[in-house]
Amino acid sequence: MKNTTKILSLLLLVLMITSCKNEKSLQGYLVESQEKSGFITVDIPTSFLQLKSEDVSEEVKETLKSIRKVNVVALPIKGNEAAYEVEKIKLKSIFKDNEDYKSLMSLKAQGMNVSIYYTGDTESIDEVIAFGYGNEIGVGVARLLGDNMNPAKIIEMMNSVKFDGDNVNLDHFSAIFKGK
Repeated sequence: MKNTTKILSLLLLVLMITSCKNEKSLQGYLVESQEKSGFITVDIPTSFLQLKSEDVSEEVKETLKSIRKVNVVALPIKGNEAAYEVEKIKLKSIFKDNEDYKSLMSLKAQGMNVSIYYTGDTESIDEVIAFGYGNEIGVGVARLLGDNMNPAKIIEMMNSVKFDGDNVNLDHFSAIFKGK
C-alpha cells in the first residue's frame, strides 16, 4: 500500500512539473513590473472613460462597453539606462516568441519605435497592445482589453471619449485600422 502511495505521489509530482509552462507572457510581465522600482504602472477601468457627450451613436456606446480595461507600464530612461535595455529585450522576446500576438503594424517616428499587436481575429479583437521604445524616452507597453472589439470602431469611439477632462484627438491613428 505504501509503495502504491509513493508511486502515485511521484507520478502526480512529475505531472504537475511537466504541465507548468515556462512561457513568457505579457500578463506576467505586467504583474512583475508593478513590483519593480522605476516603473510607472497604471490600470484604467472603463468606468474612468466617459463620453464627451451623450449625442453619440449607439455603435460608439457599444464599442465603449466592449472594452474592459487599459493597462500601461512604462520605464522612463532617465535614471534607468541599464534596466532600459534589459526591459526592451524582454518585451521584444514576449512578442516574438508568442504566436498569440499578431503584428498589426510597426513605425518609427521621432526617435521612437512603436509596434502594434492584437490577439483574436481582425473582426473580433480581444486585446490591442502598443509597445514602444526610444533612447531618449524609455520603454513602455499599453494594453487595451475587451471582448469582440472592432479596431476601426475603437478609433471612432476614442474620438468621442474624454480622459479625465482632456480633449484627446486620435484621428491620426485611424489609418492603422483601415481595412483590418
